[in-house]
Amino acid sequence: MDTKTYDVVVVGGGPAGATAANDLAQKGIHVMLLDRQGRTKPCGGAIPPRLIKDFEIPDHLLVAKSRKARMISPKDNRVDIPIEGGFVGMVNRNEFDEWLRQRAQKNGANRTQGIFDRITQDMDGVARVHFEDRTFKDNLSNHSVRARFVIGADGARSEVARQCVQGAEKTKYVFAYHEIVKAPQSDPSHDPDRCDVYYRGTLSPDFYGWVFPHGDTMSIGTGSADKGYSLKAAVARLRETAGLSEVETLRREGAPIPLKPLPKWDNAKDVVLAGDAAGVVAPASGEGIYYAMVGGRLAAEAVEKCLVTGNNKNLNHARKQFMKKHGQVFWVLGIMQYFWYVNDKRRERFVKICEDKDVQRLTFESYMNKELVRKDPMAHLRIFLKDLAHLFGFIRA
Repeated sequence: MDTKTYDVVVVGGGPAGATAANDLAQKGIHVMLLDRQGRTKPCGGAIPPRLIKDFEIPDHLLVAKSRKARMISPKDNRVDIPIEGGFVGMVNRNEFDEWLRQRAQKNGANRTQGIFDRITQDMDGVARVHFEDRTFKDNLSNHSVRARFVIGADGARSEVARQCVQGAEKTKYVFAYHEIVKAPQSDPSHDPDRCDVYYRGTLSPDFYGWVFPHGDTMSIGTGSADKGYSLKAAVARLRETAGLSEVETLRREGAPIPLKPLPKWDNAKDVVLAGDAAGVVAPASGEGIYYAMVGGRLAAEAVEKCLVTGNNKNLNHARKQFMKKHGQVFWVLGIMQYFWYVNDKRRERFVKICEDKDVQRLTFESYMNKELVRKDPMAHLRIFLKDLAHLFGFIRA
């Protein structure tokens, strides 16, 4: 067995893992980034300005900049919301994730292609990470390296989490599916700067459908926690509704997405989770890239604290700091999804609420800055009262 010892082995090279590896490598920490590669996660690809700033994302990775959103109700009522003073960046995950991995490698991470197998303990208590090397497809081989710490960023249904973190197996998931298609050219009905969001039970019984611009392509998708619901059939209906049935399909992708953050992210010894492995996908919106990268950064900080202090209890820093910064937002979004996504009558009222200027302004200020906006308490009060009026039917949808 290989006796090479790393300070940290990061399992998974998506936004969370690549961010963690990059942050650690920049600080001179001996880190290995283990990623299976060759697979693109289904994702709308939306990233906020806060992510672009905090993680220094170059403009060339943005294949589109959406400056408005269109909410579409079950009865086809449409609410256009301008994103004043900003935009939603759109990235192609295959290019975006690869750039993040390359950046980590350039900054000193040892990038290795392989499939994680298991973690064992050597006689001296140091973890040993076993993986299958896929460098040469016709000559698979088993390898292992030693690691003082392991960051599990291997996605939903994380094998690192299953093996090492108590309670991880109890996590519930939704399933997302999308199709990447060629964007129609010179078609005035499809705005390359607009994200369309469909709230309809025919497209998802508990989530929404989306049509997002990606420059020369588009992402058309939906999701649901209902295991018996056909997402492929729903996307076919969405494409027909959006007038995109005849455009060329480039690829189809599906994957599970966690419903909420895991109650525990570490084993109090040498493993900490990040990204989808930790369950950090926002309710209601399904946004995951920003929260994955924040989780990767916090996991890196937690491991660094352990390396500096020798106190492995610092691994819990990652979850504590994440929930301190974003737990309230996740709670609010979870309540919103529970109330408004339950049936088409509620969805109709929800889209009606989106006509309100206070709702529009505060929603996108919160989205772009990744903080609940508190500077205008009267606006929040007005929204609360209007929500109640819509919920109890005092206002017609």
